Amino acid sequence: MKYASISDRLDGLGAAKWAVHIAGRGRAVRGEDLIFLSIGEPDLPPPPAVVERAITSLHEGRTKYTSGKGEPATLDAIAGHLTRRSGGVTVTRDNIACTSGTQHALYAAINTLVEFGDEVLVPDPYYATYEAVVAASGATFVAVPTLPEQNFHLTPEALEAAITPNSRVLLLNTPSNPTGAVLSEAEIDAIGEVCERHDLWIVCDEVYADLTFDVPFSSPFDRPQLRERSVSVASISKSHALPGFRSGWAAGPAEFIRRLTLVSETMLFGIQPFLCDAVVVALNETHPEVARQRDVFRERAQAMVATLAGSDAVSVHMPEGGMFVMADIRPTGLTGEEFAWRLLDECGVVVMPGESFGSRGGGHLRLALTVEVDVMIEACRRIRELAEQLAAERAA
Repeated sequence: MKYASISDRLDGLGAAKWAVHIAGRGRAVRGEDLIFLSIGEPDLPPPPAVVERAITSLHEGRTKYTSGKGEPATLDAIAGHLTRRSGGVTVTRDNIACTSGTQHALYAAINTLVEFGDEVLVPDPYYATYEAVVAASGATFVAVPTLPEQNFHLTPEALEAAITPNSRVLLLNTPSNPTGAVLSEAEIDAIGEVCERHDLWIVCDEVYADLTFDVPFSSPFDRPQLRERSVSVASISKSHALPGFRSGWAAGPAEFIRRLTLVSETMLFGIQPFLCDAVVVALNETHPEVARQRDVFRERAQAMVATLAGSDAVSVHMPEGGMFVMADIRPTGLTGEEFAWRLLDECGVVVMPGESFGSRGGGHLRLALTVEVDVMIEACRRIRELAEQLAAERAA
């Protein structure tokens, strides 16, 4: 039988990246006592008002079809949220499309902007699904190197060196998953100048925008000179600890949104009305749970950094945002993949290998800040013990 080539392009870009996590889940089901630092799923409770609004709307019969672009009140809530965030640069309904989470928004955005023969530039390390999103469109994925010594921040020079006549889109993620890097306004302006000169779109995954640690969040979509070439995608999955709600959006120029809606509607025609109502409450009201989650992740990151401080076998730096820390285990001589399997088999800790996030993640682990501090400290103690054992064996 014949299959479409999209499945060939996606082969190997899915579950293989999550093999250690999947194996850990299987072992946990069989009764093994494991510590999971592998998945970025918030462990703190969501704002009750948002959940209650969804429940009330269900009881009110808000279960029918809705617009493929999004309901007016929801579009207005997202537009208002982004207008406030930008300091007053106006966003309207015409600039917004509702989606079933950030992944849906990314897929629709990339497939609206590129096709076979085009190139999408992505800072490396990058989130594990980005390769598949670009491959699905038929475009070519181009990894742009970043350096651990620069806290994995993309530089204009690295971007410029990667651009070819076929380059069409720069896919950013700030705060970054997996690195925790948060691009400053000055960095975005410098990167944006390169994009303007080469007529590139900027698609920015901003799902962690509300989770920055003592540094301001900046977006290309909020910069007036970049607004007409920028697309912002996000959701309430991380900010409001509601990943199962699958409620997100894409924001961009009106013509882009018109075209994206055509693509999006072929995938999913409208998100659930009761969830639309919940998004309105999430974005129009202030919720202490959002600030608490940011504070808790900061405290956990600080505890992780302190627990691993002084080791000559594993090192971390304080992330600037998000819910992950990148641990450098290169002194052990193992790849992140090899170390992660050893850690699972010998220490009962489940992490993501850095290689799941691109070649620049090699020799690193991604550690999620999604367990209580005491559990996380114990996991870090085991990581440090194994790393130092392996480094000592290598030196002997």
